[in-house]
Amino acid sequence: MPDRANPDPHPALRATLSRRERETTNCDPFAFWCILGVVDAHSNFQQHVEPDTIARLKRGDLSAFESVYRQFERAAWTLALRLTGRADVAQEVLQDAMLKAFERARQYRGDAPFAAWLRKLVVNESLMQLRHDRLHVIEVFDDTLGDDSAPQPWTSADAATLDRALNRLPDDARAVLWLYHVEGFTHVEIAREFGRSVSFSKSQLARATKRLREILTPKVEETPCTIGSTTTA
Repeated sequence: MPDRANPDPHPALRATLSRRERETTNCDPFAFWCILGVVDAHSNFQQHVEPDTIARLKRGDLSAFESVYRQFERAAWTLALRLTGRADVAQEVLQDAMLKAFERARQYRGDAPFAAWLRKLVVNESLMQLRHDRLHVIEVFDDTLGDDSAPQPWTSADAATLDRALNRLPDDARAVLWLYHVEGFTHVEIAREFGRSVSFSKSQLARATKRLREILTPKVEETPCTIGSTTTA
């Protein structure tokens, strides 16, 4: 029975979210990574949203909400997956971020593209999951890790290989690397988002870069030397 003391303020909205989730349940999540690629995941948030759609969203129009959801669900889910490292959590982030976009639509002032505003909601929800659900283990690393003069390890990797490598990074390290290199966050901003020091952000970035280089550098197998060896009949 419904909780009459605390009724759901958005039953129709949640029905829409539930339907969209069912429609994407059978999708291969890793196919999104291959389709969007590493750079394309960012460009999908550059899509234009019609002013009329934004205006209707601000009025609480569910059809406008569903239009925005359909337009950005893949990009939002992929970004959440990049930051949290788990498909189930990424789905939760997608739902929560879209719900907040609906609830806070009137707060959007138009001083930046709507897509950038929505992207920020997704980033915030992802980091909230990392902080509050304890998906990650806080580690402290030496700030001197890594060689700044060396080329970035992902410059010669294809998207599929890089996807697999990113998925092998610790949650904090992967999130910091993505925020710094893709989202354009500064170390000060990253530290504030995690409630940590600037040194934490720098060391996590160094750790992620070093680990990616280790994963992506081809292993050279040593060939046994057979010179001078003898054989017996």
